[in-house]
Amino acid sequence: MAVTDEAITKIKDMIISGELSAGDRLPPEKELSEKLGLSRSSLREAVKALEIIRVLDVRRGDGTYVTSLEPQLLTEAMSFIVDLHQDRSILEIFEVRRILEPAAAAIAASRITAEQLAALHSTLDSVSEETGVEALVEHDLIFHSLITAAADNAYMSSVLDSLSSSTIRARIWRGLTQEKAVDRTLSEHTAIIEALERGDAELVKSLVTVHISGVEHWLRQAL
Repeated sequence: MAVTDEAITKIKDMIISGELSAGDRLPPEKELSEKLGLSRSSLREAVKALEIIRVLDVRRGDGTYVTSLEPQLLTEAMSFIVDLHQDRSILEIFEVRRILEPAAAAIAASRITAEQLAALHSTLDSVSEETGVEALVEHDLIFHSLITAAADNAYMSSVLDSLSSSTIRARIWRGLTQEKAVDRTLSEHTAIIEALERGDAELVKSLVTVHISGVEHWLRQAL
């Protein structure tokens, strides 16, 4: 594994340095292994690992290419892993959301546009106390995605969207079993929008932290 890790690091360094760019074809295996001072077997293992996490694209009969390296592509591997560990690690996912989402919302407070605020109001207006749980969760996903998008950081949005979508089952479960979960969600969302409209980054950060922590706290008690 140590030799494979070294091979992965060397290929990664070629991409970071700009020697290889998105869409570039890697040199033939023999040439690249000699250039990097690696065995061909360790290079093959490195290429397999980087293919799994969508950094490289191995095209049979054509060669190996660097992918587009777009955020959505790179986080597909994360989404897959999250799905596999959903039952065992759901609390850990909420912990990560509790750290990252408030920070993204704080950034959004200074960058959000009038159009994005209007979209937040629109999705909030589409739900009410009579809204069913699954429709409420769909609203919640859109609401959080709009805020992270307003932070104007593609990588952060991609990571948070994949984490947020992986907690759907827990949010539906909470809505079905916790009293006044719908009222609480709508009230918290309203307060978050008002803080964003005022551009109050610290208040937005606090409100989003409380909002996510509420689901996490309920889940810790329920599990």
